[in-house]
Order: sequence, then C-alpha cells, then structure tokens
Amino acid sequence: MGVGFEVEQKPWPLEEWRTNPGKKTWCVAKASAEDRDLDDIIRFACSETNCDPIQADGPCFDPNTRISHASVAMNLYYQSRGRNLWNCYFNGSGLLYSLTQVSTILCMFVLLIFHSERPSVVNIGAVLTYDSLIGGVAKAAIEAAVADINADETVLRGTWLNLIMQDSNCSAFIGSIAALRVLEEEAIAIIGPQSSTIAHMISSLSNGLQIPLVSFSATDPTLSSLQFPFFVRMTPSDSYQMAAMANLIDYYGWRQVIAIFTDDEYGRNGINSLDDELAEGLSKVHKIALPASASEDKILDLLKKSIIIGPRVYVAHVNPDSGLKIFSIAQNLGMMSDEYVWLATDWLSTALETSKTVNFDLLSDLRGVVGFRPHIPNSKVRSAFISRWRDLQRKGGISAELNAYGFYAYDSVWAVAHAVDDFLNEFGNITFSSNNALSSAKGKMQLDKLRTFDGGNLLLKKLLLLNFSGLSGTVKFDSNKNLVGGTYEIININSAQIQTIGYWSNYTGLSISLPDTMHGNNKRDLRMSKRLGNTTWPSGKTETPRGWVVADSERPLRIGVPYRASYTEFVEVEKENHTVNGYCIEVFNAATRLIPYDVSHQFVPVGDGRSNPNYDELVRMVVEDVIDAAVGDVAIVTNRTKIADFTQPYISTGLVIVAPLKSIKSNAWAFLRPFTIGMWCVTFAFFFMIGMVIWLLEHRVNSDFRGPPKRQCITMLLFSFSTLFHSQQEDTLSTLGRFVMTTWLFLLMVITSSYTASLTSFLTIQQLSSPIKGIDSLIASNAPIGYQTGSFARSYLIDGLGVHPSRLVALGSPEAYEEALKLGPKSGGVAAIVDELPYVEIFLSKTSGFDIIGQPFTRSGWGFAFRRDSPLAVDMSRAILELSESGELHRIHKKWFCKTNSCAAQGSGNSEPDQLHLSSFWGLFLVCGAATIISLLFFLLRSIRQFIRYRIKHRDPASDTELSKRGCSQAIYSFFNFIDEREEAIKAIFRQQQQQQQSTSQPQKS
Repeated sequence: MGVGFEVEQKPWPLEEWRTNPGKKTWCVAKASAEDRDLDDIIRFACSETNCDPIQADGPCFDPNTRISHASVAMNLYYQSRGRNLWNCYFNGSGLLYSLTQVSTILCMFVLLIFHSERPSVVNIGAVLTYDSLIGGVAKAAIEAAVADINADETVLRGTWLNLIMQDSNCSAFIGSIAALRVLEEEAIAIIGPQSSTIAHMISSLSNGLQIPLVSFSATDPTLSSLQFPFFVRMTPSDSYQMAAMANLIDYYGWRQVIAIFTDDEYGRNGINSLDDELAEGLSKVHKIALPASASEDKILDLLKKSIIIGPRVYVAHVNPDSGLKIFSIAQNLGMMSDEYVWLATDWLSTALETSKTVNFDLLSDLRGVVGFRPHIPNSKVRSAFISRWRDLQRKGGISAELNAYGFYAYDSVWAVAHAVDDFLNEFGNITFSSNNALSSAKGKMQLDKLRTFDGGNLLLKKLLLLNFSGLSGTVKFDSNKNLVGGTYEIININSAQIQTIGYWSNYTGLSISLPDTMHGNNKRDLRMSKRLGNTTWPSGKTETPRGWVVADSERPLRIGVPYRASYTEFVEVEKENHTVNGYCIEVFNAATRLIPYDVSHQFVPVGDGRSNPNYDELVRMVVEDVIDAAVGDVAIVTNRTKIADFTQPYISTGLVIVAPLKSIKSNAWAFLRPFTIGMWCVTFAFFFMIGMVIWLLEHRVNSDFRGPPKRQCITMLLFSFSTLFHSQQEDTLSTLGRFVMTTWLFLLMVITSSYTASLTSFLTIQQLSSPIKGIDSLIASNAPIGYQTGSFARSYLIDGLGVHPSRLVALGSPEAYEEALKLGPKSGGVAAIVDELPYVEIFLSKTSGFDIIGQPFTRSGWGFAFRRDSPLAVDMSRAILELSESGELHRIHKKWFCKTNSCAAQGSGNSEPDQLHLSSFWGLFLVCGAATIISLLFFLLRSIRQFIRYRIKHRDPASDTELSKRGCSQAIYSFFNFIDEREEAIKAIFRQQQQQQQSTSQPQKS
C-alpha cells in the first residue's frame, strides 16, 4: 500500500532548527544505521508511542524493511514528544528533514493523518462535587465556557470541544473512579477536581497517563511539588493566602493564634503554611483539627477545649459547605464576645456569596469576623457574564449565586482551549499509545483501556506559556504552575453588611486602597507601610482586642511558688491555710495590679517545706505545663532562659563569697603594711637617687656638700632622708638643685599623706581579715565550699569554674551556714560559702564574725518565669519597670528588710584596707624622675663645656702626648678631677687668664 522510503541525504540545518523551531520537520533513520541499532530503535520508540501503522495490518507495514519501519517509529516518537532536537538523536542514528527536503515519503497520508489533520473532536474531562457550594457553581460555569468556546469558530477552528463530566461526590475513592471513567474516553485534560484530597489521588493518574490536571479550587500548597508535574493550579495557592493571613495577624500585633482546620490535605497543609509564615515573625500557632464530617457535638467539644489554651485569636480554615456552623456554636458558647477575634480564609466569602440561606440573623452571628475574598477585577466580560448568570437563574437553570471560583472554573476551560489550539497548530493531531504496564494487568478492571496521551508534555508546556485576560483577571502561571497571585479583599462583617476594609497583594502588602499593578508571586518585605480601614470586632467595638486571655475564674493561673525551709522573708507558705506571702509575692501582686486586665491566679506551693526545692525543676515545671508561671526568688540564669521567658529583674543579685573574719593582731612591722613591696623599693630607690643627684648638683657650688669623702657620703644619704621631715641642715644653692628639690618635695608630700592615711586605716579602722581574698584564692585553696540547697550556685561552681563536686557542701539554713563556717574546713565545716547576695545580706544581719569577701563575681537578677512567648511576661516586665520608676519597688524592699530602721547589713566587700600600689603613683614618680634626669643632663653638659674650655687654655704639647698614650680612661679621670673642683676656683682661673691676655695685647698696640 505504501511506497518506498527515499530521502535526500541532506539533513535540515541545525542553525535553522534553532532559529525556526516551529517549522514542520520529520525524523528518519540514517541509511548507514546498523540493523541491530534499528531493531533497538523500533523497540524503544514503540514502547513510548503508538506504532500501529507499522503492524502487520497497518498502512505502513510495507515495505517490510527495518529502515522503513524504524523511520516511521522514529518519526512517530519525535512528533509525539514535541519535535525537540534531542527527540531525534537515537544514539546518532536519526536525521531531521523538512517537508520540502523529502522527495518520496513512505506512508505520507498516514503521517498527515497522524500529525497534520486537526481532529474534529477533542475530549476534556471535569471531576466535581455537584451538590457542593463550589462544585455547583463550577459545573454551570464550565458548561457555559464549553458552550462559548464551541460557539466561537476562531478558538479551536472547527474542532469541537467535548466535555465529559463526572461527580466525585466529595469522596477521594469515588473521585478516583470518576477520573478513570473520564480517562477511558481519551480526555486530554481534566478540569478539577475541586478538592485537594481528590487532587492528590487523581494527580497520580494524570502523571502516569500524561494528562494535564487543571484545578480551579484545590489550594493545597503541596500539590505544587515536583511529585505532581502535570498538576496546574488555576487559583492562588494557600501558601499565597496564608502569607496574607500572617501579614494581617502581624499588623494587629498578635503573637499567638488558634487555627481551626479541616483534618485533610486542604486544611492541614494550609495551616502548616500559616505556621511557617508566622514562625518568621516568632509567632505561634495552636492547631485544632476538625474531622472532615465533624458533628456539632464534636465541634462544641473542641471549641470548649480551645478556651483553656489562652489565645483568643481564631483562624478558621475549613470547608465552605459546613464551616458556618462553627460560628453558631461559638455564639452559643459566648466565644463571639469582645475578647475574641475570628479570622477566616476565603472559604467564608465563598459560603456567604454562594448560599441563598444567608440572612440577617446569620450575619448578626458573624459580626466582627474578618476574612479574605479573592478580588475579581471589573471588566466588560465579567459584567456580561454576571448578567448572563442572572438570566440563567431567572430561567431556573442555576440556583446558586456566582462566586470567585465560578470565574476561575470558567477561565480554566478557556485556558485548556487556548493550549489545545496552540498544541494542534504545532502538533497537528492527538494520539494515544498503549501503556505497557497497564496492558500487562489482567482482570475485570480492563485497565488496558487507559492509554497514554502522546502529546501530554507538549500540551502542559502550552498551558504554562499562556498569558491572556479572563473573567478572573490575567491568566498567567508562575514557575510552580500556580496562577500568578492577584489581590485579596479584606472583608469585615458588620451587622447586616459585608464591608471591605482593605486589600492585600504580595507586592503592596496591606493597604486601604486597591493595588493597581499586578506582580508575580515573589516575596517582598511587607512590613514597610501597612494600613487598613476601621474594623468592627465581635463586641461591636472598633478597638483592637488584646487577642488573648491569661486566665479567668474558671481556670485561674497556676502560680508555682517555692515552699522554702529557710530565708522565708522572700517566700513564706503558711502550713495551716497555705496562704503565701513574702517580699517576692508582694512584688508580684503589686505588678499584677498595674496590668490593665484581670489576672486570676492561685498559688501552688512547690516543695515539702522541710528543705528548699530545686529551682531548675521549678522552671521546668513551667515548661512542662504543670504550672503556668514560677514566682519567687528565681534567679535569671542562662540555662533557664533557654526554656522559659523571664520578666524584667525586680532585684539585682549575684554570687558572693561569705567567710569568717579574724582579728588582726598588731606587730612590730605593722608600719610596713600600707605600701606594697614594690612601692617600698621604688620609694627607697628614689631617696638614694635624689641624694646622689643633689650632691652632684651642689658639690661644686655649696660648701655643705664638700669635705672628706666620708663626710660627703654621709651628707648625701642624710640629706635625702631628712627631706622627709623637712629638717635638712644643708641649703640648695644651684638653680638645678632647687628645681629637683621642688618636684621631690611635692612627690614626698603626696606619698607621706597617703601613707599616713593608709596606716591609720590599718591600725584603727579595720581589725578583721580572712585568708580568702576572692573567688580565685577560694578555688585554689582546695578547701570545702558551702552553697545553699536548690541554688544554681552548685552548677555554676562545677560547670563555670571547674570546682570538683566533692568539694561542695549543701547547706539548707542560716543556722547551718553559721555552724559550718565556725567549724572551718579542718573540723568538718567549710572555708567559705558561695550564695546570692540577698540571702547573704539577711545572713549577715543576723550573725557576726562573718563578712562578704571581695566583690560579686556574677551579675544577675531575680524574675518571674513564664512559658515561652507568653504575652504576660512582657506585660509583667512593663509593670515591674513602672514599680521601679515610681519608687514602689524600693518601698517594698524597705518594708521587708528594713523593719528596725536598719536594713540588712551589706558586707564591706573587702576584709582589710587595700595596700598602696606603685600603679597609683607612677605618674608622680615619672615626673620627678624626668625632672631629675633633665637637671643632671644640663649639669653634665655645662661641666663638659667648661672642661673642654679649661683644657684648651692649659694645653701642653708634652702632656697631650702623654694623655694620648694613656687613652680615654685618663681623660675621664681628668674630667672627674675637674668637676671635683669648686666652680668659683675654675671661674677665677678663667678670669685671670683673660686679664693676662688683655695685658699682653696692650704693649703690642703701643
């Protein structure tokens, strides 16, 4: 029947294919291909596409040659895969040809039938739930769209669009069967399904048979994953809507919300997206899942349980067919009052717009609810369609009102029609091939009737490239195959009307005016400028609700307090009636009175009262929800802040060392204690230095500094030390000497005054001392260390300072403190106790012989512990700051710790006065030393100048020769002899020489 396959061996140029990919091309086998390669090509191509034409009874069976059959199979595969360059490679055995390059083509009419002729009918399917709010509207909209497309000859150009519609009955099982029925009819695309749950099931079928699935209402974000490559969403994803919801929650400043959702793919995955969005702003979502067909009793029970969680901001993300009953039940429970906030996703607007049962009473129950509604921009085609819808309603063809999903469903059909038209323009025909996996299945299900759409990938590509204006606005898809997000209207139900209070888009964020520009789905910082109109809340008020309730009379806050055995001034629990009082309790009560809402609470003692409880366990009870907060002398330390939130500290504290002090007995060397060894050494060095320098400066001009060597040494030593008492007998005559003495006497005055004051302190004021000088000396001593039972001091000493646990001794009361300190480390006691400053102050006020050693070596404070992200922690911190600024916090402290007009004694912080160190005086020593050295240098320079002048005047050639032989040592010796002479004698010699020169020069002139 066919003719021989002959081609010119001139392949179509690759460059022309790149620049003109839409031109008709054909894929054939190379004449040089091996028979073995051709057999492999036939097997591969026929496993991927329909090769009926080359079967024994097919029109292209003859000529029965390998190269002819391989060429037909290769071309069928190439055309079905979209005519991409790589689809004709076949390991180098394929060649591309244009239609004009083929001289004689085998089975030309078959190729034209398979790939050139537009089919007269194209089947598409739709899987909906007819009796649902969305399904009923979508069914009518889809049928209207199919009718409009078939009536317009310019759309499919003679090809009839045949709609095969099936009812899923809101069941994933029935929906899957409905999809199989549609696929048996060789539908090339499926509109729907409307349910995300059914979409998950059908997507697997569409993937296997390469049938695009175009859903207008399945908003589950996970359907956009790579797992479902043939799923296309003709509506914004819930990830887009939940970004809007998170932005709205952040706008009002709520940190915790309760999400009520249908427990299916639609509800769970939508709320998970909300959780992810809110997590970026450190907000928290409490999730309450409703069964898909929850009864009113079940909803009632879950709403009652939600009340005790605390937050009063509810986000409802449920099915529009059954969601409205949540509000009627909430109304009966009193959950539509002024302390509640109800937010809803776009299901609410769908339910209100579609249902004819909405009346004044229902809207009154919904007063104050805020929700989203997809914004459908006004256009002429939209207005015309609404008029047409109303005509159908009047004629009785449609009972439901039109909603946004009706517009999306209508546009979905048009999107498929446009994609099919583009597909047929390029591919020419629609073909299916047998699926080998299904063909091998045996049984009554007849799965072999399901065939793979050869052009599925190309049709999907055409769908994703669409960009046209529909009833819902611009139809364009992003990289995740979702409709590019448009705008949401933010609606607020007020009395008997629904009013728009603002808009949201992913580009502009919240705004009171309608955004005029459409953008993609890329995220943007939406916190820049946000504004909405006045909102009416469930109470009818316009003031934004706080959004959470701490507690009420039915469930008061459980405030855990330590049931202490010691230091009950801070927290005391009465054994008889379990009433709680103390300094910490009064601070807490004073702070709660400043909070602008009622904080119902009851105190829960933690511990047995016989020993102090472990405070780490107390904080952990807050985290584990055993109690709601911990109030008392709870230190704010790092490991506790990692698991709980703390308020602002209401008292500063830190770890200090308390140790026994012993009287210091005076001894013969007590006068040496004011100065350190270094200070004494430098001071004595300066005494010697000043004496020597003054002797040098005065020796030539002052007779008091001359005489026998022994006398001069005694004068040198006694002069510097006698300046200490201003009793020196020698006067300084030289200018340089007086300059040095001025700086030295000033230094001496400062040192003497400081020494006198320090010595007085050592001998009269401070009479107590301890061998422990600070935390370093305590650790180095290897002596036992005491700590308070239950305190964090133990973990700090072990983990922070590396103290071995065997050295630590737990002590439970001030009496145990006193006994252990008096016994000392050699008698089974401790060398010192490490505890927080407030406890130590009370201990010292009741005992004697002990004191604080050094300064606090940690800085912290006491606060009240709450669960993470508790808004009460923030409000309590603000209240504590108000107490501090008003002076009330100080008044409470005086009330508890200054009852006898004397507050708890604080340690001096030092066991004895500090010695005077060189570092306190090095500046004075530097000035004095510099003045001394400069004066000495001036003296030496002047002396050297006089020495040189003297040598020149008394130059003797014989002595010069002798001096040069003896070397430099003789010159130095001569210099010292020179400066040992009185300066007046040297000056007299110079005057005598000058007179002789003058007398000699006068006779010569005469």
